[in-house]
Amino acid sequence: MPHRLFRLLTVVWVGSVLTIGYAVAPVLFSSLDRMTAGAVAAQLFRIEGVIGVVCGVLLLALCNVLVRRGGNAYRRLRWLIAGMLLCVLVGYFALQPFMNALRIAAQEAGTDVGHSVYASRFGMLHGLSSVFYLIESLLGIVLAWKLPAGTGMSAEEGHVAGGAAG
Repeated sequence: MPHRLFRLLTVVWVGSVLTIGYAVAPVLFSSLDRMTAGAVAAQLFRIEGVIGVVCGVLLLALCNVLVRRGGNAYRRLRWLIAGMLLCVLVGYFALQPFMNALRIAAQEAGTDVGHSVYASRFGMLHGLSSVFYLIESLLGIVLAWKLPAGTGMSAEEGHVAGGAAG
């Protein structure tokens, strides 16, 4: 059962990263004015940040459970998950507050951030945030690719784990 939950959480996290970052956000910016698209995208990336932290923490805990049960295939996956979680923490929880502050300061000045004195600083932070998002996406693809088949245990490991439990 834990390996099924592991797969589900992986699919939710990686799927949402890819969908929001590479399908929804580009459509927003091609369909809406930049200010509205940016506001909607910021909300979506906030949700994505929470999904990433929740899924990342749960996946790390499940990895530890599965490794203790003999699922050595999950041992290597912990590093991918930790890398993805680090990208979320830096990209969303470290950089986004600064970006939001610049966006608010520009709005208070009566303009959008792209046409404000904060544009270059916002652009730099946005670029850095995009790099962390890209790395998170690539690690997520690798994680999904390397998901163990079945329970993640070989027949011998499953027999040993089953024998130890019984």
